[in-house]
Amino acid sequence: MSTRTLEWIVERVLLLCALLSVLTTAGIIGVLAVETFAFLRVVPVLDFLTGTEWTPLFSSQKFGVLPLIAGTMLVSAIAMVVALPMGLLSAVYLSEYAPNNLRRVVKPILEILAGVPTVVYGYFALTFVTPMLQQVFPTLSGFNALSPGLVMGLMIMPLVSSLSEDAMQAVPRGLREGSYALGATRMQTALKVVVPAAFSGITAAFILAVSRAIGETMIVAIAAGQQPRLTGNPFVPIETMTAYIVQVSLGDTPQGTIEYRTIFAVGMLLFVMTFGLNLISTWLRERFREEYA
Repeated sequence: MSTRTLEWIVERVLLLCALLSVLTTAGIIGVLAVETFAFLRVVPVLDFLTGTEWTPLFSSQKFGVLPLIAGTMLVSAIAMVVALPMGLLSAVYLSEYAPNNLRRVVKPILEILAGVPTVVYGYFALTFVTPMLQQVFPTLSGFNALSPGLVMGLMIMPLVSSLSEDAMQAVPRGLREGSYALGATRMQTALKVVVPAAFSGITAAFILAVSRAIGETMIVAIAAGQQPRLTGNPFVPIETMTAYIVQVSLGDTPQGTIEYRTIFAVGMLLFVMTFGLNLISTWLRERFREEYA
């Protein structure tokens, strides 16, 4: 077999792999779209997006998705309060303070947290973090938004740290040397020169982390409860969009019913939210690369 023939075969195989991923994505979107349109033929889209009650499995059915959105945003906000500052500070340390030998050891260890199965985090939140928090907050419910939010923040912190550290490492060395030449300390250089210069990459890391938090399933399904409510109180049980999809997907709801189609409508809304965040993150990453190419 000639080299040219081998290259042609490899090129076609790579093309098929690329097409497979594209077609898989298109198939997912197609299934979501078909079922969502069937759902919206019964439930007006305005009622779905603005309603404040979500009881599709009850005899008195209400299809307002805002309680699920509120639960998702509440848990994600708690996770971001934990993940963003801790991730950014650890990235600053790894990029500007840690010796190379220490960075090569600490960074992989930190990223091990991202490899732990999320179901483990869920039971950790339910059986360890929640009882510990109840000693501080006696009114805290057994299922709540606070515990899974805190644990989720720890889970996605390596994502923020790794991507932010990569962005800061890409900042030209000349900016640091110029800052030192003007008499700035290492802390001043890190916070007033390096972090602003890497702002686009850090922002992209933050947005990807938010997208990861919104799409998280098992932690909230195990530890947050299954009570959709429009609230900002982290001490009470809530239900997120992903937890509701898990609840209905267990097999008790007949296929083809309006109750079954709710998971596709919620899934499509979740897809649109995370897709929008990923687009913003991609745009910021491309801008970052152009500035420091």
